[in-house]
Amino acid sequence: MSVSNKKKTDFVTALVANAAGEIFELDGYAALGMEGLTYTPLRTNNTRNMPYGSELMYLPDRRPILFNMRTAKIETLSQNPYIPDEPLFPVSAFNSPGYVISYLGAYVENKKGQSLPLFSYGAVGWHQGKFRSAVLHVDREKRQDLRLMKAADIAIGIEKMRKQMPDNRLRAHLEKCALQYGCPAGKNFFLSRYEAPLPTAKQCNARCLGCLSLQQRGDISHSQDRIGFTPSAEEIAEVALAHIEGVEKSVVSFGQGCEGDPLLAVDVIEPAVRLIRFNTRRGTININTNGSLPETLKRLIDAGLDSIRISMNSVREDCYHAYFRPKGYRFSDVLKSIDLALESDIFVAINYLNCPGFSDTPQELKALHRFLRQHRIHMIQWRNLNFDPLRYFKIMDSVAQNGKPIGMKRLLEQIRKAFPNLKFGYFNPPKEKFGK
Repeated sequence: MSVSNKKKTDFVTALVANAAGEIFELDGYAALGMEGLTYTPLRTNNTRNMPYGSELMYLPDRRPILFNMRTAKIETLSQNPYIPDEPLFPVSAFNSPGYVISYLGAYVENKKGQSLPLFSYGAVGWHQGKFRSAVLHVDREKRQDLRLMKAADIAIGIEKMRKQMPDNRLRAHLEKCALQYGCPAGKNFFLSRYEAPLPTAKQCNARCLGCLSLQQRGDISHSQDRIGFTPSAEEIAEVALAHIEGVEKSVVSFGQGCEGDPLLAVDVIEPAVRLIRFNTRRGTININTNGSLPETLKRLIDAGLDSIRISMNSVREDCYHAYFRPKGYRFSDVLKSIDLALESDIFVAINYLNCPGFSDTPQELKALHRFLRQHRIHMIQWRNLNFDPLRYFKIMDSVAQNGKPIGMKRLLEQIRKAFPNLKFGYFNPPKEKFGK
């Protein structure tokens, strides 16, 4: 049975790619969203226009799974049905910051397929002349809107900071971040807006599957080099104070994609925080961390830390350990750090790495409810997991039971209803917004 013409207008047309990487729509087929082994046709009511700054990617060594609107059946295509012998490849979207993906792009992997690069792979399609993404908007702040990051303005900011702190190695490192890696946080520092990064730590005590700065496996490339030196407390404070003095409601943050975990650099970060606070009470000093060392964290809180964001892919210990692969700490230490931060009355957020088909399973939802009842954090930052999703499902299923997903939209709705005072977002807020 085919889909009626009226209903066809609601479907989002599938996007595929040829061997040359050219992306095109495939008439007669609707795009599918994937959650584990559950597939949902993309429609206008479960997608939105693809956010500005998002990027399309075609996936080699894989075949697209699509919805045939003529037969109303799900099909896996290896060739173009209209051009015999032309191979087809799946297409996904890497969506802009502030959006959490609600469905993955649907595909199967060939037997000898290599791991996908460290991105998130959202479902995407084409409808009435526009790309449509399966995403949920969780943060409306334009902190990383590329339209507000003009290259000429960044160049002016770089020249200004070079003159202001010519010998500062951390300032020079941030230039590399902004220009070579296109880091939005690095760009914001030179644009004197929002949040400035303070990368410091060369080492880490976790071996995260999706680590952006260090990969020991040869089939996965890291997306940016880890900082190769430890800046001094004076260098850190100089960069932080330049940002705080020039930006209203400013945030400066330790713990970036180009470093290890900042708790391992406490001997330089603690005096840096004290130096910042000796010079000003303005600005928000934040740390992004795995929260592995509660006693070390206490030193930073005592020095003047304002907020903390702790990363986790799951609040179930086995699933956490399978992704973070900690060295010398346990999930229980992370919980101790959360409780310590709450008792110290600083702002506490979790950087919750989401993947449709795992994060929205009943088991994970139940565990998240229990976690939020026991640890009254202030905010969840809903972040997309940057890792090969099929490999992620296999790893998570090897350590825990994971049932049929309820859907990311429903997950967020249930958490918001159960915890109405819990903030949802994507970015670290300034202290002026902690209570709002």
